[in-house]
Parts: sequence; structure tokens; C-alpha cells
Amino acid sequence: MVGRGNVIPHCGAIARDVERGSPLRRGKSFAPFSSAVCGIAGIVAADRAEIDPLWPAAMIATLDHRGPDDRGFHLEPGVALAHARLSIIDVAGGRQPMSTVDRAFWITFNGEIFNYVELREALARKGHRFRTQSDTEVLLHLYRERGADAVAALNGQWAAGIWDARARVLFLSRDRLGVRPLYYAVVGSRLLFASEMKALFAVPTVSRDLDPKGLDNVFTFWTTLPPRTIFKNIRELPPGHSLTWRDGEISVWPHWTPRFPDASHAARTHRETAALEEELLQRLEQATRLRLRADVPVGAYVSGGLDSAVVAALASHVNGVPPRTFSIAFDAADFDESAHQRQVARTLGTEHHELRCSNEDIARAFPDVVWHAETPVLRTAPAPLYLLARMVRDQGFKVVLTGEGADETLGGYDIFREAKIRRFWSRFPSSSRRASLIRRLYPWLRDLHRQPAAYLQAFFHVGPGDLVHPAFSHLPRWNLTSRLKLFFSDQVAASLTGYDGVQELVDSLPRSYGGWDPLCQAQYLEMAHLLPGYILSSQGDRMAMAHGVESRYPFLDPDVVAFGSTLDPTLKVKGLAEKYLLKRAARRLVPESIVKRAKQPYRAPGAHAFLTGRTAEYAADLLSAAQVRRDGVFEPAAVEHLVRKVRSGRALGVKDDMAFVGVLSTQIVIDRFVNHFITDTHGILSSGTSSLHHR
Repeated sequence: MVGRGNVIPHCGAIARDVERGSPLRRGKSFAPFSSAVCGIAGIVAADRAEIDPLWPAAMIATLDHRGPDDRGFHLEPGVALAHARLSIIDVAGGRQPMSTVDRAFWITFNGEIFNYVELREALARKGHRFRTQSDTEVLLHLYRERGADAVAALNGQWAAGIWDARARVLFLSRDRLGVRPLYYAVVGSRLLFASEMKALFAVPTVSRDLDPKGLDNVFTFWTTLPPRTIFKNIRELPPGHSLTWRDGEISVWPHWTPRFPDASHAARTHRETAALEEELLQRLEQATRLRLRADVPVGAYVSGGLDSAVVAALASHVNGVPPRTFSIAFDAADFDESAHQRQVARTLGTEHHELRCSNEDIARAFPDVVWHAETPVLRTAPAPLYLLARMVRDQGFKVVLTGEGADETLGGYDIFREAKIRRFWSRFPSSSRRASLIRRLYPWLRDLHRQPAAYLQAFFHVGPGDLVHPAFSHLPRWNLTSRLKLFFSDQVAASLTGYDGVQELVDSLPRSYGGWDPLCQAQYLEMAHLLPGYILSSQGDRMAMAHGVESRYPFLDPDVVAFGSTLDPTLKVKGLAEKYLLKRAARRLVPESIVKRAKQPYRAPGAHAFLTGRTAEYAADLLSAAQVRRDGVFEPAAVEHLVRKVRSGRALGVKDDMAFVGVLSTQIVIDRFVNHFITDTHGILSSGTSSLHHR
């Protein structure tokens, strides 16, 4: 027992059957009672060509997992909108697609607008009249009032499609930091959009060919560089961007991007530290208050670290009662943080639920994890979060608060401290004492501690030439990950000749980037790329929404993000102390031991999780030399050698572990999306007869 809670036993994968969708009636807008889906999808045709109603039905059927509460469609000449709903606000009245009274504007919307109450009041004063209590209707009226500029007023996480039936313009938009996903494809004169790529693949004319550049991106940055995805003909609407489609013409533009003050600008001074602590807490409390708006219970994840503890404490303060809390415990002691999680639960008095996760659980769930992530992953870390979300839903919860975003906005990542050490080290490259600082930063990386200073100097890029690189902070990470591309087949490697993903990223940096403080530059790289592409996607939205659970992030509230961007860098990383200001403020909320605890990144057992039990069978099948050769992405001999190393226990640390997980997850993508992805004319999706579905 922890707090007033319980421990959930080991759990494995869940088999989900896709429910058959009801045939659509042409020219009708309706929401069948037999709904069991969640997400958004749509098709628009420039020539007003008739759209087969089976296609939107097939598209939305693939999004069954995103929340089994309601399904609706809207059809008119050249337009099909589909929606599947996770009911959180105005459960009875928020059905979609939704229209204005005159049916001039239609919306299909995924996400939450947290400040919808205030926006509704302002619109009502201007004469707008509402039929529901939903945030969806507020956004629809706000768009009618302001057009594309409406998104500037939103505090929320969203992916939305709005159809202006009179002007015949489609408007798509995605939230500032990319919490909610949105993809699109152009096929002839038609644009198709959806919450997930698998919904686009439900239309047979959409190609599922892999893009080698997308794979190159993943094996460099852990994610692709939007609008690129790992599929050639699918585009991701980047975070903080909007899109309009008019008569087949597409325009895409940013409505928001991370910004920091020029390094020469006088930032807030240390004399204001006490006032800044108070301001930070006030902003976080308001952000938490907004994210507790729901007509269903809201729980909280507790990781054992500072950020989630602060969020849970604030939720308890705002509500007057502690939230139900949920956490992951590992059988493997190196990854387990359950003692710290239980301490937070006891201090706050929460009803706490703990999911104990074994290697077998991770390996068993991994194919479904990749199916929902829709991309190769280099870590197994999403798998326990997938299993945790299933437990949360089984406990009757649809919404959880989490602590993601604090590290990016307030300076918490080891990569920030690492870059600071490397800059210090570059002044005296021969210093062995500076090399020891790097070792102390990563106590869990045993291989790192065995390396001589000369190796560390080369690996961490501390030469004078490295200092001037715009992405200095991230070079060691990207270069380490890029070594995995040695496993690419000759054909894939040849197709990438002349392509430089790092240079592509550098070329996309804001013009003002060069004038920012080095810490702010590193923050930007995290916020603009890894956060939306991996943390909020493969570990966030995709794993939670696989079970119809919505994650909310108080630290990513726009007011909190704006506050963090203007802070003096020394109030974020002071010396080598991370999240300095947050830690000072957090002493009012959480135990001192949690505040002082050394940062431990969230990790999960990797390659060795696939070595025992029946789960080893599908890995062996997909990594066999014959299958690897048929799929053509990796060099069979190199993969065979890697598998032998892992099986024998001779794998050499982080690189081998990432390589194994990366190759295996890519093979799963190929198996489930390229080789065996099948849809039928009734809008039913299956993954064919691949080996994974017979395990």
C-alpha cells in the first residue's frame, strides 16, 4: 500500500479489435450512437468531386484507440469531415463535426482549449450565441470572428480542421509546442488530413513508401524534421503552424515559435529572485487550475522527480483534495524510482496506483507501442508509459497531469549542464579535472567512466572549432546517434549521398538565434525538436491516446513558457545546479529530499528486455538475416552481429542498445505499415497476417 492506493500486478499487451463503422449516408451530418473512436480526419477536393463516403469511415476507424466516446461525420460536395471523440468537456453537448447555426463553418477538433470560459464570455459580449458548453464551439465562433488569427488567443493543446463552406477554404492548425499531432497528404486534387498517419493510409491511393531522409533524421535527432515524416508522401504540420487550402493551393505558416531575448539584453536580476519565485508559482498554479477544467476526474503522473511532484502538489492545492496519482515501478533496480514516488504520494496523501513493469511486459507491448508511435524509436521508454496509460483508463480516468516541459522551459536537462562543462573544458582541453566533471554528470553510464580523458575530449567535441557550431550543445548526442546509420544497407546509404540533416536543421534556425545566450540556444533545440517530436509524441500523446487518455502539461502553459524564456540563464542553471529557480520555489510544495534529489532521467530496460520468453520470437523473426535482406533498410550481416552481441551479453553500452531498439522498431514499422497494412471497403483496418499478430 502506498498512500491510500494499491499496486497493480505485472501487465502485458492488450489486444484491441477494431469496431466496424456504420456506412455513411450521403449529404448527412450525424453522430451514430455506436461510436467507439477518437481523433480527426477529413478530405477536401478542389474540383468538388464526389468523395466516396467509405474513405472517411475507413480513416476514422483507424483512430478507434484515441477515445471510445462518440463518432460523427459531415459530407457535402467535395468535402468529408470525420470526428471521433474523447468526451471531457460538455460530455453531452460537444458532439462533432460541429457547425455554426447557419452551417457556414464546420469544425473537427482534437484537444482542449483551457481558456475557453474566458473566450466564450468575450465572444458573448460581442453578440455570439452558443448552443453548447464546449470549448469546440468557442473555437468555431472565435475563428468566425478573427479568422486564422484566432489561434493567437488560445491557451491549449489542439489539432483542428475548420471548413469555411462559403469561401470553400480549409483551415488546419496545431498548438504551439505540438502536443497534438496532425498530418496531411496531397493526392491529385485532394488534400487528406488526420490525427495519425495510419488514418491517411486507410485511403488506398496514399503511398506508404519509406523516406530514407526521414529515417536519417530519426537516427540523428530521435525524430524527423517537420514537415518530413518517415513516409515519403506524408507531411506533418509542424508545431505552432497553420495551413490553409483553397482550390488546391496550400499555404503553411508559423503562428508561434520559441523565442528568447538577445544575450546582450539585461535580463531580470538576482535582486528580484524572491519575487520571481512567487511569480513562477502563481503562473504554475494558474496553469494547473486551467488544466483541471474537465467534466471527468483528473489524475496525475508521479515519476519520483521534482516536476511531477510540483504538479501533483499544485493540483492538490487548487482542488482542495489530492488527485489520484499513478506511477511506474521497474523490476530492474537501475531504472526503478518507486521509493521516491511513494514518498511523494505519502506526503500529498494521494490515492496512489503503481504499475510494476518487467522486461517481459516491455517486450510484449513493444509492437503495439511502435504501431501507435508510427515511427522507429531508439529507446523502449515509451512502452511502460503505454502500459501505464492502459492502467489509468482501467481505473476510470481519461485525463492526467504530468510534469513534462519543466526541463525545457526552466533549464533541467543534463545536456544543458554538459554543454556548460564542455565550454569550460574547451578553454583548457588537456585538463583531466574537467573530464571528471563529465563523468560525475552521468553516474549511470558505466562505459563512460572507463574511457580516458582524450577519448572524452574527442567524443564531447571540446575543440575550438566545435565552439562556433550553432548546435554546439547537441553535437555529442547527434553524433552518437548518427553512428547507428552504419547499420543502413548500401542502397539506403547511397540514397542519402549528399544529404546532411544537421545542416538542414541549422539552416532552419531563427535569424535571431545567433544572438541568444548558449543556454537559450540549447533550450530552443530541445523545445523545437525533441520535445514535440519525441517527448510529447512517442512518449506522450501516442502512448496515452492509445488508451483514450489525455495528458496535460502545466509547465507548457504559454504564460509559463514565456516566463521561462525571459529568465536570466543563471536562474535556470546556476553553476551546475539545474532548474535553480524552480527548486527554490518548490520547497514550499514538496519534500526537501525531492528538491535536493540528484536528477535521474526516465529510462527503461532496453535490448535485454527482448532476450527471454515468447517475445524473443517476433524479434528473432524480424531481425533474421532473410527478413532484413527482404526489407532492404539495414545490412543483414551488421544486424546479425549486433543480435549475437546482445544475446551473448557483450553489447557495449548505449550505442549498441540504441542500435538494437532502433533496428527492431524500424523492422516493426516496415512489417506493420509497409508489408502488411490492409484496409477493406467497409472502413475496417487490420495489420494483415504479419508475424506480430500471431504472437
